[in-house]
Amino acid sequence: MKEMSSRLTILFSLLLIISNIPHSLQEEVTISVQSVTTIARTDWNFICATLDWWPPEKCNYNMCPWGKSSIINLNLNNTILNNAIKAFSSLRIRLGGSLQDQVIYNVGRNLPPCHSFEKLKEGLFGFSTGCLDMPRWDKLNEVLSKAGAVLTFGLNALYGRAKIQSTSLYVGDWDSTNARELINYTISKNYKIDSWEFGNELSGGGIGARVEVDQYGKDLIALKALIDELYQKSSSKPKILAPGGFFDQAWFNKMLQITGPDVVNGVTHHIYNLGGGDDKGILQKILDPYYLDYIVQTFKNVALTIRNFGPWSSSWVGEAGGAYNSGAKGVSNTFVNSFWYLDQLGMASVFGHKVYCRQTLIGGNYALLNTTNFKPNPDYYSALLWSKLMGPEVLQTLHDGSPYLRAYTHCAKNKAGVTMLLINLSNSTTFNVSVKNDLNLYPPKMGKISTGEILEQGEREEYHLTPKHGKLQSRVVLLNGKQLKLTRTKDIPEINPISSGPHPNATVQISPLSILFVRFKDFRAPACPVKN
Repeated sequence: MKEMSSRLTILFSLLLIISNIPHSLQEEVTISVQSVTTIARTDWNFICATLDWWPPEKCNYNMCPWGKSSIINLNLNNTILNNAIKAFSSLRIRLGGSLQDQVIYNVGRNLPPCHSFEKLKEGLFGFSTGCLDMPRWDKLNEVLSKAGAVLTFGLNALYGRAKIQSTSLYVGDWDSTNARELINYTISKNYKIDSWEFGNELSGGGIGARVEVDQYGKDLIALKALIDELYQKSSSKPKILAPGGFFDQAWFNKMLQITGPDVVNGVTHHIYNLGGGDDKGILQKILDPYYLDYIVQTFKNVALTIRNFGPWSSSWVGEAGGAYNSGAKGVSNTFVNSFWYLDQLGMASVFGHKVYCRQTLIGGNYALLNTTNFKPNPDYYSALLWSKLMGPEVLQTLHDGSPYLRAYTHCAKNKAGVTMLLINLSNSTTFNVSVKNDLNLYPPKMGKISTGEILEQGEREEYHLTPKHGKLQSRVVLLNGKQLKLTRTKDIPEINPISSGPHPNATVQISPLSILFVRFKDFRAPACPVKN
């Protein structure tokens, strides 16, 4: 009797413990997609990655993570590198970065000495001027063009200016002679440059160097005249991008007012919203939806600047690495960083950005490809999935659940239906998601879910991303439980979904700390192009 009483006590205790476990471990969420109209449109080649100028001597926090990854010394014949670019079909690549305003182009006459970057204490960013010779420029264009890349090149916007002693301010007119020689040579070789960007982080207070907005605007007009002159016989004229710096609303507004219509085609701004690469709290920031939302106002303000002062232009994220100073080792190059990265892509799309350039394709700790062996890091596969699945048309997406569930929807790329990106930042909650198609021509105000929606019950394709062994800081990513790794021939692996047939009231389930792309094949969205 005593033994039975003891067992009953244990059983009662267990029941009491179970009853006190939070019911939020499984949460039912309804997501509404307003499908009659789009809210924004990205460029077809929205995904972009950068190649930088940093030499091997570039170090931060007692680490030197760049190796031979720069525009000058990268092994362009590497098979993995070429296959990684080709996998996107037309990956945008921005050639530029901090040292671009110290680069001399070794072409034309009366050139100053043209040497490799060297450590120089009194130099900008601690380096001397550097050199781009034409054999290297030829090789870059040959290899990247063959791989299908769409190129942006950042011009030296400090050429010919004088630095005010003991300040970061550079004054005087931009000397365009060296840029003219490079552009002329590029045209003579029939190299296709999608866009020329004017300087790097010279706007506002600048990073290392700055130029006053009145002078910068004047020089942009000169660049526009130069492009018009040199490309007058060309069938396709490149875009002009500016200013390639951190958003300073008053400075950006005035730049567009000074230059006027049709000078700046793309307004580029940079984002490093996770702090320095040595920030001890970076993991918590990435997994905190409230922290991630701090950048939303910047996206909105950039969109307002375009609308109010440059409606002929468009907004681009010209460079974004999350953590500055080469990224955070063990974070930026691991699975957990995809929570930040994909959320950034979703936000930028919602607020009308045409392009998002990730720092970097290779080089530093934030690279999409391992700097030593060129193997893809987890964010590479996240970028590739976005590029293959998310079309340019952005649809308003609302849900009534936890802020730890992020949701973004686009028309499916090259296929029928829509693709939804779900990001689960919770470490304990599985979300069971019901998706509804809101066909209300006059949708409710932001944040409210409409009545009269149609529950999505059709076929779908799912791409679940999780880290190997559940370790968030793993450099290995699993797609639907299988490791993504290069083939024996060093090709990027096939990206295949798991398919689900139609089920009444079927929900989409996303596990804690995981990412899911899901294409609803039968989702009828009037805003989306008709596809078979």
